Amino acid sequence: MCGIVAAVGEVDVQMCREMLGRIKHRGPDDTGEIRRGNVWLGHQRLSIMDVGGGAQPLSDVDGTTYLVANGEIYNHRHIREDLGHELFETGSDSEAALHALIVDGPAGLARLRGMFALAFMTSDGEFLVARDSLGVKPLYWARRAGVTLFASELRAFDEADRPLVESFPPGCCWSPASGLVRFADAIPSHVRPARRAEEPGVWDESLLKSVRETIVSAVENRMMSDVGIGVFLSGGLDSAIVAAVAAEYAKRHGQPLPTFAVGAPGSSDLAAAKVVAEFLGTEHHEIVMTREDAIAALPKAVRAIEHYDPSLVRSAVPNMLLAEYASKRVHAVLTGEGADELFAGYSYYHEAPFTDPDALQAELVRTVGELHHLNLQRCDRTTMAYGMEARVPFLDRDVIELALSIPPEHKMTGPGVEEKKLLRDAFEGWVPEEILRRGKEQFGDGSGAKDVLEKAVQSSPEIAAADGVELRSKEEAGFYAIWRDELDGIRADRTLGLFATT
Repeated sequence: MCGIVAAVGEVDVQMCREMLGRIKHRGPDDTGEIRRGNVWLGHQRLSIMDVGGGAQPLSDVDGTTYLVANGEIYNHRHIREDLGHELFETGSDSEAALHALIVDGPAGLARLRGMFALAFMTSDGEFLVARDSLGVKPLYWARRAGVTLFASELRAFDEADRPLVESFPPGCCWSPASGLVRFADAIPSHVRPARRAEEPGVWDESLLKSVRETIVSAVENRMMSDVGIGVFLSGGLDSAIVAAVAAEYAKRHGQPLPTFAVGAPGSSDLAAAKVVAEFLGTEHHEIVMTREDAIAALPKAVRAIEHYDPSLVRSAVPNMLLAEYASKRVHAVLTGEGADELFAGYSYYHEAPFTDPDALQAELVRTVGELHHLNLQRCDRTTMAYGMEARVPFLDRDVIELALSIPPEHKMTGPGVEEKKLLRDAFEGWVPEEILRRGKEQFGDGSGAKDVLEKAVQSSPEIAAADGVELRSKEEAGFYAIWRDELDGIRADRTLGLFATT
C-alpha cells in the first residue's frame, strides 16, 4: 500500500525527508509528514482505499493523535462497527488502526486482521510502532545514540546508518517507555494438529468444505479496493485457486478480473496460465520474457528485493517484469504465496527426516514463521518497486490456523497421493483438471528464468572471503556481487545478517 518512515528522539527532519524520498516508489500518489515534539512521521501513499480522503498521516478529529501505516486492515468495517462510526473521518482502512490504538492503547493491535507496519504518536509524546504477526509488510529499524529510526525498506537509511539496521521483528510493538513487546505470534500456541490421521490421504467432505470455505473467505476479504485489482497467475495450483475464487467474486460484483502471467517463449507457466484464464474467463495478459529482458531486469530485481539468494532472485526477475506491466493496469494483485508452506508443496518436505509426521509439522511451522525473510520479502519488494500492492490470502490468520491444525499425515505423499492432494481435492471443479493435477514447479523454473540467469552470472568473479559471507555457488556469488554493488557496498556483518540465505 505505502511506505513509512518514523523517528523518535533527536529528530533531523531533513534526514527523515531524504529517507522518505528513497522509498517514494512504494507510494507514488502522495507524500505526507508531521512532527510533534521529538517524533516525526512520514508517509508515501499508494491510494487504494478512500482515494480522495485517505491521505496520511491520519489524525483524530481533535488533532492530538496521528498514524502512518503500510498495508491493509481487512476487518476495518467490523472495527468501525465495534468502536462506533461517529469516530471515523475517512473511508481508509488504516483509520481503524488509529482508533483501535486510541481506544485500547497497544492492546488495540489485537483487533487488527491484516498485513501492516505502522507508527502512532500523540501530541503529548507517546509513540508506538508495530508490525503484523507474519511480517507480511516490511519494517526495519536502526537504534543509534539519541534517535531511533524506522523505515519500510533498508534503502531508506543513510549509508552510515545501515550497519545498525535490523529487521523489526514480526508480531512486536515498540515504544520508548516499554521497549520491545510481543503482541502476537506468527503461529498461535494453541494451533496444533487436533489428532493423528488414521488413514493418511483419506478425508471426509467436512474437512474439504472447511478448507475450501476458509480459503474462499480469505480471498474475498482481500478483494476490497476502490481501484483495480488483479491476480498474478503462474499456472500452478495455488495461484489458480486464488484466481478461481477471485473470478467468482468479480462476477458477482459485475467487475472484470485481470490476470497476469509471465514466462519465456514456450514456457510451461505461460501455457498453464492460459488454460486457467480461458477456463475462468478472465481478462488475461501475457508477458513474454526474452533473454535480454531477464538479464536487464536482474540488477533491478536484486536491488528491489534487497537479497541475493538464488531461488529468490530467479523468481524475482520474472516477478519484476510482471509487476512493471501489471502496475499500469491495477493497483493491487493477489498471489498464491504461503500455500506450499501450509500444505507441504515443496519436494523436500517429502524427504527424510520429514517423512516423520512430527518432523514435517515442525518444519511447516518453522517455514511459515520464516516467510518474512524470504518469499514475502520478494513478493513485497517486486510489486512495491512499481507502486503496486501484493496481497496473500493463503496467509490469512484463519487459513494458517486451519491448515496447521490438520494432521500432518494428510500432507504426506505416498502411493496415489500427490503433494497438496488435500488442497487439490478441496477445489476440484474450480480449476481445470489438468491444472488441478499439475505437479509442483518453482516459479523461476516454470517461467524459464532459471537457465538464463544461471548463465548470465557464470562469468562473475568469486567474492573475497573478507566480506564474511558464505556463498554456496558461483551463481550465488554472482548475485551477491550485484547485491553488494546495488546496495552501496554494504559490508557490516550485522546488516548482512538480515539477508541470511536459505
